[in-house]
Amino acid sequence: MEKVKRMKVKDLLKSAPGQEVLAKGWVRTKRGNKNVSFIALNDGSTINSIQIVVDTASFDENVLKKITTGACICVSGILTESLGSGQKVEIQAKEISVYGEADPASYPLQKKGHTLEFLRTIAHLRPRTNTFGAVLRIRHAMAFAIHKYFNDKGFVYLHTPLITGSDCEGAGEMFQVTTLDLNNVPHTPEGNIDYSQDFFGKQTSLTVSGQLEGELGAMALGEIYTFGPTFRAENSNTPRHLAEFWMIEPEMAFYEIEDNMELAEDFIKYLVRYALENCGEDLKFLNDMFDKELISRLESVVNTEFVRLTYTEGIRILEESGEKFEFPVSWGVDLQSEHERYLVEKHFGKPVIMTDYPKEIKAFYMKQNDDGKTVRGMDVLFPKIGEIIGGSERESSLEKLEARINELGMKRDTLEWYLDTRRFGSAPHSGFGLGFERLLLFVTGMANIRDVIPFPRTPKNAEY
Repeated sequence: MEKVKRMKVKDLLKSAPGQEVLAKGWVRTKRGNKNVSFIALNDGSTINSIQIVVDTASFDENVLKKITTGACICVSGILTESLGSGQKVEIQAKEISVYGEADPASYPLQKKGHTLEFLRTIAHLRPRTNTFGAVLRIRHAMAFAIHKYFNDKGFVYLHTPLITGSDCEGAGEMFQVTTLDLNNVPHTPEGNIDYSQDFFGKQTSLTVSGQLEGELGAMALGEIYTFGPTFRAENSNTPRHLAEFWMIEPEMAFYEIEDNMELAEDFIKYLVRYALENCGEDLKFLNDMFDKELISRLESVVNTEFVRLTYTEGIRILEESGEKFEFPVSWGVDLQSEHERYLVEKHFGKPVIMTDYPKEIKAFYMKQNDDGKTVRGMDVLFPKIGEIIGGSERESSLEKLEARINELGMKRDTLEWYLDTRRFGSAPHSGFGLGFERLLLFVTGMANIRDVIPFPRTPKNAEY
């Protein structure tokens, strides 16, 4: 007789009753009386569990005692139509074996509500909860959708280095990478650290962005994107910051600022639409449990034209709003999340793409406008989270780029390779960055960025 193959819970719930099936997974709950037990079994393939019906008289009492919340079991039986509400099918158990027990006295995920703060302390177990199962499946779906979007558009996926000798943002908040003996650091005759003895022979750090290398790719391959981890040594303990996070950074030759804005809007609408079409059950769970407006907010983004707004006009709206902001507003300030959210949520009621920022508050590589004061930057601002995408048309003039680097007192020697793209066949080009976890905050409705990444890295926290 042919051996019955294991089916995932996701597939079992869609299968026709009457067949012999094999299921494996973790016990979410067990209830019942002395005659019959009901086990909710989940294997991570779906937010839903399948009900296992156990006629207790047919099973060894010692085996049944081991089936507690968190235990891992293998069940074979007959898939039958379910009489109870909540599911169409259930498994009438014929055989059960216990792969791994979970002591109820010490297993922390018992059947009760747990706070997200508590679950952060057991990040190694939280994927077993409904909430984090949903979040991590959505995270996977969004990663797949990102690759699909760019692949279908003919972009090339470029792997940019994680260890770098240059600081893309000019922010200086970088994690140093070294193999020097920190108890006996070598010094030069002048008393400086002698990096010539380090692994790479120079000072190196973890990257804050793959953009500069991405621009090199665009100047040869036309349209590229990066998607990888980035690192910021920013001592920031807010619900919106991580020290290690993932970034998607497309760079496109021959795109001017308008093309860049169109791509950013199309890209993010595609991702939200993909989530709505492919993550329905997980989104419904998060909508019902955490954020009653989640699905309607996602649908509103897909079905609306984003507002195009200059920074100068945005400042005027904020100044005339009569709102009392924590951070005062005037031309030249870097907008805070509260300002961005006012424009998106209260003033326009839809996402905003803001352009033409003061050059003093933006990165050195952004294309300068003819007014000498502003640059062709663009930020996409979303409800609930503020900035979700930041980008610009890049400065293609060697002279202007060199002048800006000198003005900011940046180290030229680490940027000569970057300047070569302006020396040899420079072209108009643009790009943007999307913080993957910021996207996930929006798509899942979670309030804290630590809850959309499996193992958050934050100041004083590098567990696992």
